[in-house]
Amino acid sequence: MPPIGVLGAGIGGLAAAIALRQAGRDVVVFEQAARFARVGADINLTPNAVRALDGIGLGPALRETAARPRFRISRLWDTGEETSRLGMAEEAEDRYGAPQLTLHRADLMSALEAALPAEVLRLGRKAVSVTEAENGVTIGFADGRSEVVSALVGADGIHSVARAALFGQESPRFTGVVAFRAVVPAARLAGVPNLDSFTKWWGPTPESQIVTFPLNRGQDIFIFATTAQESWRHESWTQPGSVEELRGFYADFHPEARALLDACDEVLKTALWERDPLPEWSRGRVTLLGDAAHPMMPFMAQGAGMAIEDAIVLARAVADTSDIETAFRRYEEARRGRTARIQLGSRANTWLREAGNADWVYGYDSWQVPLPADDRQAA
Repeated sequence: MPPIGVLGAGIGGLAAAIALRQAGRDVVVFEQAARFARVGADINLTPNAVRALDGIGLGPALRETAARPRFRISRLWDTGEETSRLGMAEEAEDRYGAPQLTLHRADLMSALEAALPAEVLRLGRKAVSVTEAENGVTIGFADGRSEVVSALVGADGIHSVARAALFGQESPRFTGVVAFRAVVPAARLAGVPNLDSFTKWWGPTPESQIVTFPLNRGQDIFIFATTAQESWRHESWTQPGSVEELRGFYADFHPEARALLDACDEVLKTALWERDPLPEWSRGRVTLLGDAAHPMMPFMAQGAGMAIEDAIVLARAVADTSDIETAFRRYEEARRGRTARIQLGSRANTWLREAGNADWVYGYDSWQVPLPADDRQAA
């Protein structure tokens, strides 16, 4: 039997491949990039994501370079007033079974890549079509080649070819929000408080915020700032931005917030796009995962976390039955409600502005959450 195919070698796709292999399934991953590159500055792994990755053996590698924020802090943009403080680090480990880890995205990708044999990865394979047949799925590539797999997991991002094949062509929606990203040495920010924590400065509108957290065991500080700007629609995560423009957007913020931006030498800028929750993710022997299924705003820091959770629940569902269509259906039913709630919550951007319950997000255990009943077995 042909292997299960995974379309896309991002965080979710690689996590799914690892988990499926550990569940005893043959897997092949198709990635359009010709080689892996160190793209992206940061990744914020909250306890739910760390616990999922621990289960596929990545925990030790991630902890080698990651920082462990002490608190999750909310502050108001103008007065600096602290409106919520949630203990992380040891407190999160005690409460949720895993800490929050913040690290360079490339370190996470390296750990994921190292957990897979080289022959599983097929680079330079840009998919242009997905067609299901009676006993398999054919993927057509831009170079004219094709591959047949027994089933397909579309983990190919917000512009997913697999999603279009299932539900027709559609375009993601520009949110009217842009994001700036920068990394600054912590030594340059002497005197700025809470550098050892995840801090969110809540702006005067839901679109406006500054988020900071440590990287590289606290040696660097990642800065992520968003604001409304209808005129900028470039989606690339490697597009340079203007430091002067960045500072201008937040000129009225508290001096401690402005000090973060004053320390930036260079910045990247991207537009933020999203989609509404889907009513279904799977048809036949094709299903979706991560941003292909539920692209979301970054305001709850759960985009990567949801993809990682998807990967674990998917592998559990596949391991639990020999019928792949049933497995995909049970996986989707287990995940769709949670991801839709987080998509909509991220769009609203109110979560933990004030003290509130984080357990429903951070306490989710993708290794233990019940799977829906197998209707065929019940019959």
